[in-house]
Amino acid sequence: MYIAICDDQVSHLEILTKLLNRYQQERKTTLRFKIFRSAYELLEAAQKERFTLYLLDVMMPGIDGLAAAREIRNTDNDSPIVFLTSSPNFAYESYSVHAFDYLLKPITEDTLFRVLDKLVLEKEKARECLTLKCGASLVRVPFSQLVYVEINGKHLYFSLTDNTEHKVFGTLKDYANTLLSRPEFMQIHRSYIVNMYQVAELSPNNVKTFTEKNLPVSRLTYPKLQKDYMNLLFARRED
Repeated sequence: MYIAICDDQVSHLEILTKLLNRYQQERKTTLRFKIFRSAYELLEAAQKERFTLYLLDVMMPGIDGLAAAREIRNTDNDSPIVFLTSSPNFAYESYSVHAFDYLLKPITEDTLFRVLDKLVLEKEKARECLTLKCGASLVRVPFSQLVYVEINGKHLYFSLTDNTEHKVFGTLKDYANTLLSRPEFMQIHRSYIVNMYQVAELSPNNVKTFTEKNLPVSRLTYPKLQKDYMNLLFARRED
């Protein structure tokens, strides 16, 4: 992992770097990290290099952590963002930028190691794939990169995080059992199954994905969908 750490407090940065070094020793792994004292410095660097994890302080002078996260999401929908905050009330707001988690200060070994271990596990899960028959070809699509599936006539359209799309002959039932057996996939409408980890906004009428697609939500489905979505997000944090 290549980690960007952004916090305006030197003491907090020292704690984080010590913990990251300890994690490397105990887990026998290699981490690279770069330290930033302001969100401005971080955003400037993020234009030139790709970080695979962001540890962002929420309260910083000038550009705060949430504003910085929104800027990051303009060009990077995939790299996990973990917020560092003194207030648990920030939890709901953090999901608006597809945050992976948030850690309450002071950061401890237990809380930081738990998140890093979870990220390693998620990377392993990301290798799990769905096999699609596209004409004469077989295409392997990682579940983590699948945003949604749409049925239109006799074809299915599998939309991915990079905005590419795979067209497959068949019915939604052909893939529903496989997708819906995974907690992150939910049927929001008779024509759509969505990866809810890829949802930026959920309303009674539609969902908006991080790829800027607006998809309809069934009126009868919404109450349960909202409940299941919140349970999914909080379960992810508690795993």
